[in-house]
Amino acid sequence: MFTKLSIDEIKEKLKLCLSEERYLHSVGTMEKAMELAQEFNLDVEKAQVAGLLHDCAKCLPDLELQKFSNMFDDCEKISVKTWHAPVGAFIAKNEYGVNDDEILSAIRWHTIGKKNMTDFEKIIFLADKIEHRTRELKYREKIEKTLEKTHNLNNAMLKSFKLTIKSLLKRKLPICFQTVDVYNDLLTKILI
Repeated sequence: MFTKLSIDEIKEKLKLCLSEERYLHSVGTMEKAMELAQEFNLDVEKAQVAGLLHDCAKCLPDLELQKFSNMFDDCEKISVKTWHAPVGAFIAKNEYGVNDDEILSAIRWHTIGKKNMTDFEKIIFLADKIEHRTRELKYREKIEKTLEKTHNLNNAMLKSFKLTIKSLLKRKLPICFQTVDVYNDLLTKILI
């Protein structure tokens, strides 16, 4: 058991603090995380918990998230869209009783990523991007095709980062330097 609550109890609690769409996304991420965990011989129960809780802080008001700014990396401070990840790891531990460091780390890094992520962290990151309940088919298909073709998490992660960076550039939004570092790290690993 990786949390003091059952999956049903977690779902009920999430329904109270997430919008309906965010809740559906969380369930979709849980389903995709479990699928990827099975495919890559990782712990399916851990993936279930991490996938379901990855966005547990997503619907908190910005002012509430900002109270946790001491947890943010410098580059996270440039975009409010990333704040829910470190806060989510804190909430998962303190409100949902998650006691597994890898689950907490996967929640913590599911937005901007980090260098040398574990395969478990990668499947949660990817599940968030390619779940079938709320993510656009056009976007997720590109990552899914890469994963299917190569059966390699690094290749799928690189594809995801390419798409994210393109989108941020197109929308003239700031790009976290850590995102670029992770992209370069993945590219190097694939080219070697």
